[in-house]
Amino acid sequence: MSDKNSTCSFCGRKREETKILIAGISGHICNNCIEQAGDIVKQEFTGQSGDDLKKDFALLKPLEIKKHLDEYVIGQTEAKKILSVAVYNHYKRLINPSFKDEDIELEKSNLMLVGRTGTGKTLLAKTIAKLLNVPFCIADATVFTQAGYVGEDVESILSRLLQAADYDVEATERGIVFIDEIDKVSRKGDNPSITRDVTSEGVQQALLKLLEGSEIKVPPQGGRKHPEQKMITVNTKNILFVAGGAFDGIERLIERRIKTQPLGFGSSKEYIEEEDLLEYIGPQDVKSFGLIPELIGRFPVITHLKPLDEEALRRILTEPKNALIKQYVKMFELDGVKLVLGKDVLDFMVEKAVEYKLGARGLRSICEAILTDAMFEIPSDDKIKELKVDRAYAEEKFSKSKLSKLKVA
Repeated sequence: MSDKNSTCSFCGRKREETKILIAGISGHICNNCIEQAGDIVKQEFTGQSGDDLKKDFALLKPLEIKKHLDEYVIGQTEAKKILSVAVYNHYKRLINPSFKDEDIELEKSNLMLVGRTGTGKTLLAKTIAKLLNVPFCIADATVFTQAGYVGEDVESILSRLLQAADYDVEATERGIVFIDEIDKVSRKGDNPSITRDVTSEGVQQALLKLLEGSEIKVPPQGGRKHPEQKMITVNTKNILFVAGGAFDGIERLIERRIKTQPLGFGSSKEYIEEEDLLEYIGPQDVKSFGLIPELIGRFPVITHLKPLDEEALRRILTEPKNALIKQYVKMFELDGVKLVLGKDVLDFMVEKAVEYKLGARGLRSICEAILTDAMFEIPSDDKIKELKVDRAYAEEKFSKSKLSKLKVA
């Protein structure tokens, strides 16, 4: 704290002429000088941002990015290829921020991933962010409401990214945001409504400013619970936004558009299978689903993720570096117990994931249903050094779980 007679050691202003006068070891500095110093530092770094990023940021080529994704995500070759190219171009643009001899400005390409629950949308975005070592956050679109209503403001997305970057604004401004369940803010029908729904079109309109590249005043601890906090300005121009959604039922819109709807009760095998229809998804289908054209325009790259078949689900259990079975083996190993799962047990898990239409995310729920009793009892029994799980054991434990009581869709 400073006394009333203190002055700023930089500009000479008296205590009463400033909002804040911060005392140091042998001097003081006022809020005006702090702001000016901040602007000078920002200008200095902005002029060298591309060079600094080149030193600290080893940009991988698209083939290298995809190869890394292959180690963690099974299948989805087309989505991984498109994502790798988009991410490479985005960060190449950051490393080369301007062209002195050309009037060319490279614009960013946000992405939209369309696919059923459990196909790997979130995992792809997480893996990319970890590979590039940039701040990353996940925002659930279903919790956002138009300003003035109960819920979260869309600006809270940037608050989370800022927190993930440890409040480093420069790092925040080159991070990645994954907006999950973007399809849940679609309006009910293709016709614009006179009054904006607080859970749909109003939220979409609010998202536009974030996506297009603007300077946003961000509450560092979130907006409505701490109204007295000082805002931090974040420029979203270089933040990569990836949106994901299941878009349940969009296949019907695609089918209608490409005129493959079979007439009468004939066999549908001569037409495109439903799981293949997503390959033909385009902006017009997303618009028909209920997203406004302005929002779709902010996501110029739209790709799909294929539903996972039995083979892909089985590979997910064992092949990735962070495979689910490897995690459970490690957990039991920490208790000094060797976990052995037979091939027939893995087949059973996959069968149930397909039967209940749970996707890859559901595999963990099935593992938990089978192994929870063992994980509860074994840590207290030092005599058990090995646990062998066969299909009979798996079937018994699963049949007693809550998961088995779910209705199959």
